Amino acid sequence: MQVTVIGAGNMGRGIGHRLVAGGHEVTVVDRDPEQAGRLAEELREAVQGGATVEAAGPDAELSGEVVILAVYYPGSLELARELGDRLAGKVVVDITNPLNQTFDALATAPGTSAAEELAASVPAGTRVVKAFNTTFAGTLVEGQVAGQPLDALIAGDDEEAKETVAQLVRDGGLRAINVGPLERARQLEGLGFLGITLQQPLGLNFQSAWKLIS
Repeated sequence: MQVTVIGAGNMGRGIGHRLVAGGHEVTVVDRDPEQAGRLAEELREAVQGGATVEAAGPDAELSGEVVILAVYYPGSLELARELGDRLAGKVVVDITNPLNQTFDALATAPGTSAAEELAASVPAGTRVVKAFNTTFAGTLVEGQVAGQPLDALIAGDDEEAKETVAQLVRDGGLRAINVGPLERARQLEGLGFLGITLQQPLGLNFQSAWKLIS
């Protein structure tokens, strides 16, 4: 599958490692072409199963069906508005946890989520899926914590789009869990925020993971 990852920071790196582990064709896009190139070079060293990696600047064509916005909130909304019709018909993955400026609460209004705000910002026909916001970058590089594969919690209103993202997750060695419609992103973002707040008090160093066990 062809996937464009916009953002060559920590989360772009983590998700990129899962994509190349799954054998996919990845294009890394960043405002800084040199940073995109460095990440692409790192990912090429980890490719499996015929995966390919290219680097591109911000004006590059968005190749493939899936575009992952690996950027912070509210930059994700600004980016979506900039890309405009280039996102039309794509599956767009929102990974954000919309923290406020003091990092002690969510910045979104009650009764909505960053993912739902993004869905309202993209062209008609664009399918927004929430994923990866409850997984930390370093754990994504490794694909596991304490010998257990990561759970990727996925929300969205389009079942086909969710399954597309779930396939990427499974190909990368993770467990995909469909949590329901896009409004469930409200709870996912709360869970992501809780995970962030626990890191310093418990000394977890962002190497922990939420795991659903039965």
